[in-house]
Amino acid sequence: MPGWLRDAIFYEIYPQSFKDTDSDGIGDLAGIIEKLDYVKSIGCNALWINPCFDSPFKDAGYDVRDYKKVAPRYGSNEDLVRLFDEAHKRHIHVLLDLVPGHTSEEHEWFLESKKAERNEYSDRYVWTKAAFQGIGGHPYIGGEADRDGCYMLNFFKCQPALNYGFGKVTEDWQLSPDDPACIATREAMKDIMRFWLDKGCDGFRVDMADSLVKEDDENKSATGAIWKNIREMLDAEYPEAAIISEWSNPNQSLKSGFHADFYLDHHGNGYNTLIRDNETPGGDHSFLKKDGNGDIMRFLSDYLPKYDSTKDYGYISFITCNHDTPRPRRTLDYHELKLAYALFLTLPGVPFIYYGDEIGMRYLDIPTKEGGYHRTGTRTPMQWDHSKNHGFSNASEDKLYLPLDPAEDAPTVADQENDPSSLLNTVKELTRIRHEHADLQADAEFEVIYAEQNEFPFVFRRGDLVIGINPSEKKATASLPKNYMKTVYKIGDIELKDASLHMQPQSFVILK
Repeated sequence: MPGWLRDAIFYEIYPQSFKDTDSDGIGDLAGIIEKLDYVKSIGCNALWINPCFDSPFKDAGYDVRDYKKVAPRYGSNEDLVRLFDEAHKRHIHVLLDLVPGHTSEEHEWFLESKKAERNEYSDRYVWTKAAFQGIGGHPYIGGEADRDGCYMLNFFKCQPALNYGFGKVTEDWQLSPDDPACIATREAMKDIMRFWLDKGCDGFRVDMADSLVKEDDENKSATGAIWKNIREMLDAEYPEAAIISEWSNPNQSLKSGFHADFYLDHHGNGYNTLIRDNETPGGDHSFLKKDGNGDIMRFLSDYLPKYDSTKDYGYISFITCNHDTPRPRRTLDYHELKLAYALFLTLPGVPFIYYGDEIGMRYLDIPTKEGGYHRTGTRTPMQWDHSKNHGFSNASEDKLYLPLDPAEDAPTVADQENDPSSLLNTVKELTRIRHEHADLQADAEFEVIYAEQNEFPFVFRRGDLVIGINPSEKKATASLPKNYMKTVYKIGDIELKDASLHMQPQSFVILK
């Protein structure tokens, strides 16, 4: 386990929307470098940068045309190396986004794979043996290549699936995961990882990490074997490099070699019940919504088995949001967001803050851009101040990658930096406390002290600290195992009396 992950707080940056320095309306690597001191000021000591590689941008960069080349709109390979160097000067680690399951249809590998003549890339992608032989149960394309065959897609038409084999081979065109061609695909991913690690990258967030081997068994055994092999390479050659999976199944991902796994917003799972339970008939029952009348046991019944079975293997990562998920400001007000972030930053694991969430940027209902569709409203430009385009870019408004929040009260960094009670300054205080107290970091002990169905508060222990949260509109009380008399930090009002914690509505506390 890379030691730096224990105290890591990540900041996710969508590069095209963070800061534009060349006035073309699109964010760039120079803009990220310019704002590294801001990232540090929030208390984030690690970055995850969404794909910044050469791409036709039919899926916002998740359709990679060249894994070893920075997209010109963001800058150059030299700019990315400079970003690594400048981040490291500030003791910030940097993860890049690895997309191992598919490439762009314009990738050189695929252009070769489409050819009728056999070559070293013929089996780099999943192909049938005839142009009229489709692929049952998977999207596929036929009739667009000289090659006599159809090729499988992972998502959009522009994303042909790389070939890692089939867990259960049932057709003559399918290969097993241990076929030399499938092993060559795995080794090509290792080569890409080494290329960037050698240049100063600190690891990778891995896109759709569970989707490599097709028709895998329910435990994803064949896919897991690939990641175990890659982890062995990292342990031997880059022991401080981290890999974090988009898998949301820690029993599979962490035991397959990942250092951390995202707790994603899947309908009805524990994370969903905390802040995103607005899909349920009868209203929003999110635990962290003041009028949600939420039930902490819905979270714990999902989270605790995952935590207990994987805490010795790696970390579960809570997110404020990500580039695929509606921003939490869509349903939570500023005070509710303070409580939500307080919880995420005191639970076990490695937390991630999505750019702009620290100031409560809104989700905007806007048209799709570069394959974003419903996700587009979460990807709007960062709002820095009240200068032109909120400080994001000097380009004319019609050239901006996406529109900015048009509201008069659109949140900005400048406004909130000068307000001691702002969401931004609350986040800064929470990250400071987490860094100061080892008992709040990724692997410190975790124990539930008070949690009852349909009741408040939720109280838990991290090492020698006790954390209590009452997000409801009602007063709440819980007994403590002993007298905790020192308040390390609080939001709202609490009272300690006779080994009991009395919490006012919408309050949070860390006790020692």
